[in-house]
Amino acid sequence: MVIVIFALDAGVFAENFLGGQGYDTGLGSQVLSTMLVTVFVFLGVEGASVYSRYARRREDVGRATVVGFLGVLALFASVTILSYGVLPRRELADMRQPSMAGVLESVVGPWGAAFIGIGVIVSVLGAYLAWTLMAAEVLFVAAKNSDMPRFLRRVNAKDVPSAALLLTSGLSQVVLLTTLWSDDAFTFTLKLCTSLSLVPYLLAAAYALRLGVTRETYTGAAARGYAREFTIAAAATVYTLFLVVAAGAQFLLLSCIVYAPGTVLFLLARRERQQRAFTPVELGLFVLVVIGAVAGIVGLATGWVRI
Repeated sequence: MVIVIFALDAGVFAENFLGGQGYDTGLGSQVLSTMLVTVFVFLGVEGASVYSRYARRREDVGRATVVGFLGVLALFASVTILSYGVLPRRELADMRQPSMAGVLESVVGPWGAAFIGIGVIVSVLGAYLAWTLMAAEVLFVAAKNSDMPRFLRRVNAKDVPSAALLLTSGLSQVVLLTTLWSDDAFTFTLKLCTSLSLVPYLLAAAYALRLGVTRETYTGAAARGYAREFTIAAAATVYTLFLVVAAGAQFLLLSCIVYAPGTVLFLLARRERQQRAFTPVELGLFVLVVIGAVAGIVGLATGWVRI
């Protein structure tokens, strides 16, 4: 970023700001086409909440979330904006991933691409480790709350949820294997991961909105933040609903193919607690997920859904 700042070309930036030559895509379609990428960049912002059981003070969880979000936002916006001051939009669009390598190479030469390549390797390894641990932690916490089977509560001598770690790591390998049949593995994985995350985001936001409507948790001192939290919950619900629509039907159906068999874990947890498998509402949701999964499989077989 520091190097590129000194290489900015005001003329190139002005042309890119206005769209560049031969650019006739409207603002609405631009926003829609970048929504999934934007969400993907911020996946993991909930990491502090996932590991909140290790926090010394509850306030630190909120601070870590805000600092992490603002830090990623600053980096993401800076890299994007500065790149538009170095090369024309058409050249940026034709660059192979990671496009940052091409941008820095155009400024300092071949070593710039190598520098970014090394950075990407370090970044991917770090992200892979972080996401492996986070995925296991989510199952572990759910199991401790009896929302997942008891076997997922197992920990080893280092207090690592070993059973959850093995399960999530194995499933990750299955997802990675599917990319062998993908025309664009990076884009497919990006959109699938984002689509899978959007449904939980929507449900979490909608539940916060429901609490605001019923006011069941806004009693006593908690009532003071009602207006602000209700507004945030409403905005989050509308925004995540828009994201689900922007993701498109194809990746929503692919998500159902993952969700449907995953319900087995939920059923095992209910059986351990000697509870009925589904409430009427849950049964209706499960039927919708199964229908979506079947439609997704048929779409894959017929070529309507492509990976």
